[in-house]
Amino acid sequence: MDESILEHIGRGEATPTLRIYAWDPPCLSLGQAQPFADVDMARLEERGWDVVRRPTGGRAILHTDEITYSVIAPADEPRVAGSILESYNRLAAALLQAVKALGLPVEIKEDTGPGQETPNPVCFEVPSAYEITVNGKKLIGSAQARRKEGVLQHGSLPLTGNLARITEVLTFADEPARNEAAVRLLSRATTVEAVLGHPVLWNDAAQALVWGFEAKLGLGFEVGELSASERSRAEELVLTKYAHPDWTERI
Repeated sequence: MDESILEHIGRGEATPTLRIYAWDPPCLSLGQAQPFADVDMARLEERGWDVVRRPTGGRAILHTDEITYSVIAPADEPRVAGSILESYNRLAAALLQAVKALGLPVEIKEDTGPGQETPNPVCFEVPSAYEITVNGKKLIGSAQARRKEGVLQHGSLPLTGNLARITEVLTFADEPARNEAAVRLLSRATTVEAVLGHPVLWNDAAQALVWGFEAKLGLGFEVGELSASERSRAEELVLTKYAHPDWTERI
C-alpha cells in the first residue's frame, strides 16, 4: 500500500499521506538489501509468523505489539525536501512530539556514532541518526527510500512485549550466540510500556502520532481511504513483488 500510494503521488493522483497501521499475524520485515539468509525459516514457520522485504533499508524488525507509521510525499513537499538527514530530522521532530505526548522522556539521537565491527541483523539494537531514544535505548526505528516518484519513510514504535522475540527467528551460529543477542538487544532497545510502567492503547498511540505530525509540521490531516486504483495496484504489487520469492528471498 505504501508503494502504491507513492506511485500515485508521483503521477499527481494522490496527496501526501501519513499511514498508521498494525500487523496480523506478526511479521518479520527485512531491510531492502538485507540477506534472506538472516532468517531462520523453520523457526519462523513454527510460530506462524510471516516474512516480507521492505522497500526501504535497515535491518530486521518484528512487527507485533507495535504501531507502524509511513510518510509518503512528493520530493518537493517542504517537510521531506532536502537531504535524507534533513528530512529525517524534520520527521523525527514530529515523532518526538508524539511520544512526548504519551508521557515518555524521549530525545533525538543526533549522530550515528562509531560503526559496528560486525554486521547486525536486528534493526532495534543500534540507533541511527535522528532516531528516538529513551535513556540511550532505541524506541523508534525508521528508514527512508527516495525514488523519482517521491519519498517514503516508515518506522516502528514498539508498545509492549518482549523485543528479544525477534532473535528467535533469526539465524545465529549457535544457541549461546542467540541468547547473547537477545540480552544485548534488551539492553539497547525498549518499549513504551517498559518506560512508562503501564500499557498504552494502540488507538491512543495513533492519535498521538497524528497530533505530533500536525503540531510540529504545521499540518492538517483528513481521514481517507485508498482509492480503487491505489488498492488495485497494491494487490498487484503483492502478487508480483512482496509475496514473490524473487523479491523476498533474494540473497
